[in-house]
Amino acid sequence: MTTDTGSAALRQAQIRRVRPEDAARMRALRLEMLADAPLAFLETLADAAARPHTEFAARVAYTSAGPTNAQFIADPGGRLVGHAGGTVAPNEPGLTVIYAVYVTPAWRGGGMLGELVDGVAAWSRACGRPELLLEVVVGNDRAYRAYQRLGFTDTGVRVPHPTIPALTELQMRRTA
Repeated sequence: MTTDTGSAALRQAQIRRVRPEDAARMRALRLEMLADAPLAFLETLADAAARPHTEFAARVAYTSAGPTNAQFIADPGGRLVGHAGGTVAPNEPGLTVIYAVYVTPAWRGGGMLGELVDGVAAWSRACGRPELLLEVVVGNDRAYRAYQRLGFTDTGVRVPHPTIPALTELQMRRTA
């Protein structure tokens, strides 16, 4: 359970795997993610907003169970405030790739990032994958330092950004 002493009161959010009934709130969080950090995710806000709710609902249902894809959310009741996904690496059976990590700005700095990553890590271990990998845009020093604090190390591998040719991403790994 995340606690963050904001300006008014102690706030808490449950970190858990997404459920099918979270689809509408997950869609709202996804649109927020894309508006807040347009370079960090693999689609545009316009593309996501144009997708019908049924597509969001299908994705949430797919990632709510099973060993190959999962989404974890931070749920304080009401609007969702954090997300981290995990998926199997196609060529490394012992590896989970973490994707779409996001914490609503007002909730940053209170440990939620670590709890979301820990949710993915626990799921990864339960599925028999003892290692985690994520990619960070080169130059995103805030994210880089945050992941270092969570035990990720820079592998030295650099890859082209999948949608923006001018950007490069670096790979970081840690045990799950």
